[in-house]
Amino acid sequence: MISKTLHLLFSKIFAAQSAISQYALTELEVTPQHISSIWSATQTVLIVILHDKRRNRNFVLNRERLVVAGALFLVQPVVGVAAIADPDRRAERVHFAKGATSTVVKGPIKGDHYIDYQLRAGAGQTLSVEMKTGNASGYFNINPPGSEVAMFIGSTSGNRFSGVLPMDGDYSTRVYLMRNAARRKESARYTLTLDVSGQALVAIPPAQDALIPGTPFHASAKIACTLPFDAKTKECGAFVIRRGFDGTATVEVRWGEGFKRRILFVRHEMIAADSTEPTVFERRSNFTIVRLGGDERFEIQEALVTGG
Repeated sequence: MISKTLHLLFSKIFAAQSAISQYALTELEVTPQHISSIWSATQTVLIVILHDKRRNRNFVLNRERLVVAGALFLVQPVVGVAAIADPDRRAERVHFAKGATSTVVKGPIKGDHYIDYQLRAGAGQTLSVEMKTGNASGYFNINPPGSEVAMFIGSTSGNRFSGVLPMDGDYSTRVYLMRNAARRKESARYTLTLDVSGQALVAIPPAQDALIPGTPFHASAKIACTLPFDAKTKECGAFVIRRGFDGTATVEVRWGEGFKRRILFVRHEMIAADSTEPTVFERRSNFTIVRLGGDERFEIQEALVTGG
């Protein structure tokens, strides 16, 4: 009973996200970039609560947990809402010198200001980022193309990242100060090293595999999915960019209002996803089960990936 109540509560919280954000902007004078901190912290806390509920049948949402939630709201990093016009955000395009695969950028950051370093890369390439700074509250996140949901969060994983990319497009390395330091108007100087290695996995040209008109996708399908805060199996939309006829492809799963997950397969094996959660996959006769953490599960048909 408690589990059902929690799931219902969490669903209603996130359904009301837009209205709550607007209230925070207009009535509480919270800046746009810090609203995202609250949602990131909320998701983190609720996932912890759910996982603990599963381990402990005597679970009670006690005062100590609410204190932890409140503390996370204050210190979680900036991970979203940059789409809102924001005077504290600066975006810079990163270019490599001819023949180079890496570059170094340096700069200062202060208070609520943050910088998005945008770097174009392809599916199958490896992005490596390392930041050095004298301020212990200085971190970076990585946002995948067209998304404000971070696939890497420096404050929980450290200031070094290396991973295979699941999708083509602009990846944003977001440099920021944690909320506690930003409110004190602290500053930090940093050195950021960005490297892209390996060959991109090129999409099959339309002459060999027709595209859905007006999109980069070769095909779409409905797949079975299980999503955060809802244990029931639902139906999600899935779109594929095939990069070979050997089971190499990027699958983009969509649900809700703008939520998406990109998953890269190479020769039928899942190689990467734009998620902070640990990933595992299990091949069945005609589909693959992909799990990200304990709350996301997708059943991706073989025919969608290969075109067979």
